[in-house]
Amino acid sequence: MVDEARARKMADRIKEIVAKKLDRGIKDPRLGFVTITDVRMTGDLQHASIFYTVYGTEGERADSAAALKSATGMLRSEVGRNITARVTPSLEFILDALPETAASIERLLQEARERDNETQTLAANATYAGDEDPYVKPRTDEDDDEEDDATR
Repeated sequence: MVDEARARKMADRIKEIVAKKLDRGIKDPRLGFVTITDVRMTGDLQHASIFYTVYGTEGERADSAAALKSATGMLRSEVGRNITARVTPSLEFILDALPETAASIERLLQEARERDNETQTLAANATYAGDEDPYVKPRTDEDDDEEDDATR
């Protein structure tokens, strides 16, 4: 049976422990400016997926991924010492695509704004292709009198 509240609390605790250890405990020169964005636990609390972002170039991201992979055992030991669970969960580091996704969405929103502005400009300068009011109107007595004059 999955206890969602316990899994969420453990994920928050693991996030805090790993972030603190990355900040103060790992001396790997390959490790760049890493931010832990989220931790998700499996229902049985035996596996933690740790999402992170790296500020920098693609090379710095690859170096940081290698540093995190080599430090996984040490980080798991640290997590095991600081949580109250029967089994220490295995850790998996996953590069979070959130910044790239946000940038992509921002680009799409900007493109939509530009197209909306173009459409408003075109609509403001547009003219009717035919009459302004193309709908047929009911005949009035004046129209009948004009037709009679025209047929005579």
